[in-house]
Amino acid sequence: MNEKIKWLRNKLLGLNMQGIIITNPVNIRYLTNIDAEGIFLVNRKENIFITDSRYIEHVNSTLTIEDGIVVVNSKDLSLEDYENFFIFCENVGFEENHLTYAKYKEYMHKFKINNFEETEGIIEKQRMIKEPYELEAIKRACKITDDCFDYLKGFIKVGMTEKEVANEIERFFLANGAEDLAFDTIVASGKNSSMPHAVPTDKQIEAGDPITIDMGCKVDGYCSDMTRTIFMGFVPPQIKPVYDFVLKTQMQVIEMLKEGTNIKNISKMVDSSIKLNGFEVMHSLGHGVGLEVHEYPFFGNTVDFLLKENNVITDEPGVYIPNKFGVRIEDTLLINKYSATSLTKSDKNYVVI
Repeated sequence: MNEKIKWLRNKLLGLNMQGIIITNPVNIRYLTNIDAEGIFLVNRKENIFITDSRYIEHVNSTLTIEDGIVVVNSKDLSLEDYENFFIFCENVGFEENHLTYAKYKEYMHKFKINNFEETEGIIEKQRMIKEPYELEAIKRACKITDDCFDYLKGFIKVGMTEKEVANEIERFFLANGAEDLAFDTIVASGKNSSMPHAVPTDKQIEAGDPITIDMGCKVDGYCSDMTRTIFMGFVPPQIKPVYDFVLKTQMQVIEMLKEGTNIKNISKMVDSSIKLNGFEVMHSLGHGVGLEVHEYPFFGNTVDFLLKENNVITDEPGVYIPNKFGVRIEDTLLINKYSATSLTKSDKNYVVI
């Protein structure tokens, strides 16, 4: 049995649960390395992955005997089989943030569960501490992202559209070792940069435009996340003080991050600074990164959480002036015992192309 499933079983014992139904595909992949449709059951004696004939061969090729997982074709299961999976389990956990109410009722009936209990994100919280192989994948994704940024400095030209740049980012990622985008790329130029989650448009890039590029890719399922705001031709003087403020804030946060840093305190500090400088807080300071580009821990003024060694997070302060421009600078960071290391290393000083 692999170590992650052993951890889960021990955790369930401490919660007085004798089983769990895992439906979140990201958590299934984390625990088993299975990347296929299905549900994962843990009961008193067995670990069972239920899927259908489309995925049986792929799943069996992924697993080893040491994983201790039984793969079952759903078509081979009778009603009695389902009823027996948790026959001696008084309390069975479920992922309340992923399971719909309709599925909740279906599973209660199908598996004859006595007591279905919320698990309060126990797997997502465990995923916050990255193991060496996870860190290696994230570092590779960040390296490809940095390489892409270097490439873009010679690629972007006046007259190109935001969509053309976004498409080129995807092409570069896939051609240079990434398996997919980590999220939909943001390329926002000129006034469009004032929207934190802008969607690339047919707007042509003009001289003097700030260009906010928020991009990331996946390697072995793990994500990178980086934002840079660059300039076409020259830096408009009205943007300089805003850019300097955002960069100073981002760098100050990096210097404060380490094991034991309270993300509530640091979030409050940054939000207060943004407001005192006359700007509006449009989004949180950061979030965890791993198999998902947005995962625990999430920064916020009410999130009383102490960072731990081998957390991977983002630091992404931003200032947005409606219908004028916006500036965001973001890095993916590794939390160490006494400091934080930036895994994305692209230049953050004024980049003019």
